[in-house]
Amino acid sequence: MRYAVYLAPPADSALWRFGCAILGRDAQTGELPAAPDLPGFDAERWRQITAEPRRYGFHGTLKAPFHLAPGAAAADLCAALAAVAGEHRPFELPPLEVTALGRFVALTPPVPVPTLDDIAACVVKDLDPLRAPLTPEERARRQPQALSQRQTDMLDAYGYPYVLDEYRFHMTLTGPLDEAEHGHALNALADAFAASGARLPAEIIDLALFIEDEKGGPFRLACRFPLG
Repeated sequence: MRYAVYLAPPADSALWRFGCAILGRDAQTGELPAAPDLPGFDAERWRQITAEPRRYGFHGTLKAPFHLAPGAAAADLCAALAAVAGEHRPFELPPLEVTALGRFVALTPPVPVPTLDDIAACVVKDLDPLRAPLTPEERARRQPQALSQRQTDMLDAYGYPYVLDEYRFHMTLTGPLDEAEHGHALNALADAFAASGARLPAEIIDLALFIEDEKGGPFRLACRFPLG
């Protein structure tokens, strides 16, 4: 069993509905929406493109998936996460934009969101005593040879390379795309996002605990911890 702490927009928000529809799964209810109607992509191909992010559910990472440390229990994690959430007030996430992140397409904020960065840093540091160390195999999967020295230091310290000053908030919409499909997907998703009504400020009122019940299985949104 693995755990992850994510930012998940309110379940009744246009942003949550858009993300779940694009990925084809609602991590909170378990519903599997039909593939979206995107120009240039049939339903089967789109499900292939979104297979990887669909397993994780629509989210923005705060603390990447991890196993609990020996002797730690899920109740300890919930208590620690509730404490972190209680120390921060709800905040507004600015309207996001569809952008290219390497071979992926994701939603990203157009401007820095210091409140979000601060919450992410606190989640990473305050919950880390409950995280089991990476196994050599887990560390190797992060391809440390391709990371900067700072990212490698973060990987060894916190189990994930993109934290603290290396943190860049994003909400993934696709898996890796080849060059021929990347531009088409970017344009199609930008149009769909504009038409969805989701490009609005989103009030973030909680932190979400996601759980992977078995290796390789889908992550489910298990609990929300109110901010403030």
